[in-house]
Amino acid sequence: MTEEEGAVAGTDNTVADDDALYVLTAVLLTPAQFPSVLGDDYPAACAALGLEPYAEGYGLVLGQDSDGARWTVVVDDVSLVAVAIASWDCGMEYDLSPDDRTVVCALPGWPLAVAVAAPGVAAPHDPAPDPDADGEDLPPLSPPDTDAWGPAQRRLGADAIALQWAVWREQIDDATAFARADGEDREDVDGSEETGSGSGSEETGSRPGSEETAGATEESETEATEGSAAGEVPAPPADHGVARPVSHPGVRRALADAHAYVDTPPPPGRVRSSFAPGDARMIRADGPGWSMVARTDDIAFLLLDEVPGEILTVGRGTELPQLLKALDAMAVRPS
Repeated sequence: MTEEEGAVAGTDNTVADDDALYVLTAVLLTPAQFPSVLGDDYPAACAALGLEPYAEGYGLVLGQDSDGARWTVVVDDVSLVAVAIASWDCGMEYDLSPDDRTVVCALPGWPLAVAVAAPGVAAPHDPAPDPDADGEDLPPLSPPDTDAWGPAQRRLGADAIALQWAVWREQIDDATAFARADGEDREDVDGSEETGSGSGSEETGSRPGSEETAGATEESETEATEGSAAGEVPAPPADHGVARPVSHPGVRRALADAHAYVDTPPPPGRVRSSFAPGDARMIRADGPGWSMVARTDDIAFLLLDEVPGEILTVGRGTELPQLLKALDAMAVRPS
């Protein structure tokens, strides 16, 4: 289930004088938790909505007005929105009714794909332009294009892998997936010199593909899947055979960027750490053209803008554990 589909409330909530909003869902916009579709980090996500990167963050309430128009109401009562989301995630009803004083602004449209609609009103649509705005009103927000692979789809793919880590991990056979090519020395994708020992991290490639991946075509082991649709959780590989030794320069660049974050902290939210089973942590990191999802006690998955729809797997080796530990130490965490 995607971030934007995880909560539904069919209540009528007043968010401004005489303006009724039928709340459909809500998400947090904080340094530790924000819709990745909006940007690589928290300031970028705020900028996408025209907001200042307020340290305490915001709550985004998505709903329809009495005419059925889509609106995203930004509130500064983060705790209220967090409680609502937690209640919905537990299957409990919660009447999310932000106080007028907490409303920062109301933006036309939705930045995320929402699969539900308010009953008894018109189908979701963009609100009509404000005649008093003299053409200076903001264009309606909209989800990313699902027909093309790009940064938003890449980040959504990484989020989906984090949500279904166990399912994806089961498809990787450590005995074969990280083996070096027959008779050839492998490059250490952690960025060290070529080595024949196999002591560094190792990289393989796999591709998501099934009828659950919207917009994807059937694939063979040698054909890449089209980019995953926004809001859809990509299915895991059909078998272990899709994991193959590869060497892609984008992996070196991504890992070099990640190493640089340790010495020079990036903008807030560029590296996030969240709960994982056992004593591990789940690491989500993004950079120019790449996204990574990893567990501190396991491997890492990488997605690159330049390799549409393909998921590259980085084995632990000797360098990756140290990198993940360092990233976890400087990452922002949910409060």
